[in-house]
Amino acid sequence: MVTVSDCHARPFRSGLLGFVLLSVFLGWPGLAGAEPPADSDARTALYAQLERQATFFERQADLVKTVAKLIGPTVVHIEADVSERRSLRHGKTGQVEESGSGVIIEHKGKHYILTNRHVVFGAEPEAIRVHLADRRTIRPTKVWEDAKTDIAVLAVDAPNLVAARIGRSEPVEIGDFVLAVGSPFGLSHSVTFGIVSARHRHDLRLGGKGVEFQDFLQTDAAINPGNSGGPLVNLRGEVIGINTAIASSGGGNEGIGFAIPSALFMNIARQLIEKGNVERAFLGVTIDARFGPTKAAEIGLPTPVGGHVTGVIPDSPAAEAKLRVDDVILRFQGVPVDDDDHLVNLIGLTELDKEVTMVVFRDRKQITVKARLKAKKANPDQ
Repeated sequence: MVTVSDCHARPFRSGLLGFVLLSVFLGWPGLAGAEPPADSDARTALYAQLERQATFFERQADLVKTVAKLIGPTVVHIEADVSERRSLRHGKTGQVEESGSGVIIEHKGKHYILTNRHVVFGAEPEAIRVHLADRRTIRPTKVWEDAKTDIAVLAVDAPNLVAARIGRSEPVEIGDFVLAVGSPFGLSHSVTFGIVSARHRHDLRLGGKGVEFQDFLQTDAAINPGNSGGPLVNLRGEVIGINTAIASSGGGNEGIGFAIPSALFMNIARQLIEKGNVERAFLGVTIDARFGPTKAAEIGLPTPVGGHVTGVIPDSPAAEAKLRVDDVILRFQGVPVDDDDHLVNLIGLTELDKEVTMVVFRDRKQITVKARLKAKKANPDQ
């Protein structure tokens, strides 16, 4: 379990910068311990060399500048006045003001703002102020929330809103360059740069609030208090995540931030906008929470990984896919399954009526099984 903090709030990231500068420095004569040139002509020649090398780097930096220009008008700063029940603080009364970020999207010809639930939780629409990039301030007409993923959607009605382009988070790989945009410490439209440092992070303890369904992208792009709800953007100017939390001992950036991937937040956002609530996917299996080395060895697995099936619900997607008791689901949609909780998490985050592919360990060999997930019923197992 990793403890992280909500990110309600380094300039150009050192990864690409360091790579380019290292390449430049290695090409410079006289850097291996020699004295710097004092002769005027030699210094002039060195400045000319530096200008040529800087021009190369500036062309690379232009890409990041273009992305920042495209995403800037779509990012908003959000302030919410919430009652004291929002934050129980001993000896204090009155109003608590929360702040964060958001990004404008368009869905079926209307505009909405995506943000985190913890940014606006407890505030009525009239108590939420949305500050646009062009300095206008508007208020949402409606707010939808999903506590289990910490996603909120704000309906807004104003002229000349600029919507962000949504990208696909599924192809994102570790090492991909990204920008994080938001309002760290209230400094609106701040841009930081980094890479995706991990995928499929789950089982994080988010400040004790307990976000149930987690599948985070991890990034080293600087995320600080005030960045919550702001976009994580790829080098094509597409939003691939919503910045949500940081791992920090002191409350500020320490190089580990987490973002909800676009595939997840758009699935939730569409359901909230179109239905007002979220339906969870359902497979229809009972999973052994105490699956350990003894049982794993008994069925032929070297280690107790995956979701060990102890029951299959009749007429469920699992039954239709012919899953069996003692099957172990090792991979779900290409993602290695750590344990029973991880499998439940992956299923709950999947779109309804989606055909999924699972790698299953059965009779001491691996097989591939496909199932089409349905809406979760009242209180079934997964």
